[in-house]
Amino acid sequence: MIGTVAMKVLSWLRRNLGLLISHLILTGASLIILLPILWVMRTSFANRLIAYKIPPVWFFTPTLENYRIIFEKYPFQKYFYNSFLISTAASLVALALGALAAYSIARFKTGDPILRLSMLSTQMLPPITLVIPIFLLARIFHLWDSRLGLVLAYLSFNLPYTVWILIGFFQSIPVDLEEAAMIDGCSRLQAFWRVTIPVSLPGLLAAGVFNFILNWNEFLFALILTGRETRTLPVAIASLWTQQGVQIGAVSAATFLVILPVIVLTWVIQKSLVRNLTFGSIK
Repeated sequence: MIGTVAMKVLSWLRRNLGLLISHLILTGASLIILLPILWVMRTSFANRLIAYKIPPVWFFTPTLENYRIIFEKYPFQKYFYNSFLISTAASLVALALGALAAYSIARFKTGDPILRLSMLSTQMLPPITLVIPIFLLARIFHLWDSRLGLVLAYLSFNLPYTVWILIGFFQSIPVDLEEAAMIDGCSRLQAFWRVTIPVSLPGLLAAGVFNFILNWNEFLFALILTGRETRTLPVAIASLWTQQGVQIGAVSAATFLVILPVIVLTWVIQKSLVRNLTFGSIK
């Protein structure tokens, strides 16, 4: 009896060995990503004594003291508002301008391959090389320490990549759909707005989420171009490193606040992406 069971187990392992190994690899990769986030969340609810204790304490009474510190001692509600406003504005403007530019390139071959290569080449430059010229321009045009200046800075290097992403989505849409709409009385702009945009919505959502995450997490330009009133969350977290040391509990609470909106946004948009990919062809 035991021998029969062992033979069945070995037979099952032979048939599913590849699947088992792939699941183990995916599980390990997921844990590498998730464990640091879970550890940050755990530390954000720990008091100062438990947060610094080695070996770590796994079971303790959670506290909101760290969150109280960052909202009372530091105006993190203002920093959250700055980050959300700047990231959203830069993403929406990039989508609006990028969609028009990508549509022009996809349908009318504007600029040919040279323009596409030049757009992609902007992503090859290290951001540090652009800091000094963008800072000087911001000072000349009185845009330093302003949200508008940071939005324009983000557009300068996110807009070309947005155009590059959207070109492929517009090229995949059959021209016949727009021609049918124009035969029914639509102008080129109306066909673009009523037919092309709804069908390409998954691509627009993907590009918008990508833009928002890049803007939300950006640190270098936010550090150079913002002051005390326009500071964003990544810069505000860096300010928690003081001469008295790292306030690890407050840093963890602030970091979790930065991560949480991105997780929620991705989860919401993921459902919308699947729905639009399914029904996009019949819109």
